[in-house]
Amino acid sequence: MKKVLFGSVAVIALGLSPALAADMRVPARAAVAPVPVYEPIYNWSGFYLGAMGGWGGGGNGGSGGFGGGTVGYNWQFPGSQFVFGVEVDAAGASLKDSFTDDLGGGLLITQDSKINSFGSVTGRAGFAMDALLLYAKGGFAWANNKTTISVPLLGASSSDSHTHTGYTLGGGLEYLFSPSWSAKAEYMYTNLGSENYNLLGDSLPSGTIDFHTVKVGVNYHFR
Repeated sequence: MKKVLFGSVAVIALGLSPALAADMRVPARAAVAPVPVYEPIYNWSGFYLGAMGGWGGGGNGGSGGFGGGTVGYNWQFPGSQFVFGVEVDAAGASLKDSFTDDLGGGLLITQDSKINSFGSVTGRAGFAMDALLLYAKGGFAWANNKTTISVPLLGASSSDSHTHTGYTLGGGLEYLFSPSWSAKAEYMYTNLGSENYNLLGDSLPSGTIDFHTVKVGVNYHFR
């Protein structure tokens, strides 16, 4: 009897096992949507040439206008919003400074200084939001300065010029208004070391020259 019952139970169990297995199936995992990868509409990579101009002043390097050109190269890796580059610029300028000292007895001495050109070689790092690029830059800077001292009462005058070197720091924003053309606005601070000027038979240190610049420009990007 026990064997018969055991055998019957076994047969029933075997008959039910497919149904139980079907009911106990592990539900399939829901498909996970892939994380979207950022793909910028614009890519800033490549060479570019440009023209720029603006105003400089606010330090002890005089004040005035300037205008010149820019050449550079950008790297933007696919799928990244970070842009890195190298930029070289140079400008003709007219940043003037003048002052007069009264030495007494009608003896006046006047010093005129003029930065007639300046430029820089900088690295650039930025964050692109498609057509808009926000960037910071910094590196090597130079400027050519001419200084003249005159003493009208004595009919004496003397001039000398030197190229000063130092550093520049700043940043700006640039906007691609077409696939190959962009417009930019930029602020820079420039600090240049002292040079000795031979004036009226004496060697006189100029002291540090510094100035601020605000410029606008347009660049053409080679695609």
